[in-house]
Amino acid sequence: MAESSKEELLQLIKRFGAYLTVKMSSIFPISLHNLNSRSIGAIAGLCCCNRVSSSEDTRAQNVVDEFFQPVKPTLGQIVRQKLSEGRKVTCRLLGVVLEESTPEELQKQVTVRYSVLEVLLEITKFCDLYLMERVLDDETEKKVLLALEDAGVFTSGGLVKEKVLFCSTENGRTSFVRQLEPDWHIDTNPDIIFQLSRFIKYQLHISPTRTERAASNVFNSPSLEQFFGCV
Repeated sequence: MAESSKEELLQLIKRFGAYLTVKMSSIFPISLHNLNSRSIGAIAGLCCCNRVSSSEDTRAQNVVDEFFQPVKPTLGQIVRQKLSEGRKVTCRLLGVVLEESTPEELQKQVTVRYSVLEVLLEITKFCDLYLMERVLDDETEKKVLLALEDAGVFTSGGLVKEKVLFCSTENGRTSFVRQLEPDWHIDTNPDIIFQLSRFIKYQLHISPTRTERAASNVFNSPSLEQFFGCV
């Protein structure tokens, strides 16, 4: 029984080698005029073997296909590639990290979008990330920080509460971004995206509806996680 299994494995290896030979010959074709009779005979024998042992060839082909299948990149690799190795990122909270879309909604409740957390935490591994938002009162600031803390945003060590910035106007957020000079800024407000396009290297405009690019350095996506292919 052991001898039979050994022989079967040996035959599979031979077929694997034969299959590779055929594959390589399709990439680097060799003229038959340059082959001697022994080589032609070997090729003919291989063709005959292929007719007789198509099932073994299929197994060999499966081995090759499995061996050469592309390796799926990790989320970390995708994030680094998408951000073009940027080292500093600024991002608004409303509509990106939080479900709410207006400061008035935040006064009533703060809901973290858990689907974005994996991407957010991956960004903090190699980027200096700042979160920012316009709020109407100090109580809302506390609610936002508590919601982020409860969601585990501050547990990775890459993001601390001091890097969550609050302002009372949209212009205040624009000023934050210009002072921090990030490689990327992520926002939902098209006016801010347009204003910053002259000063920030790259921007990501988050919008549920398809919009025209404000500039060549501005990218669009329905959500942050979709931009990184997580949905």
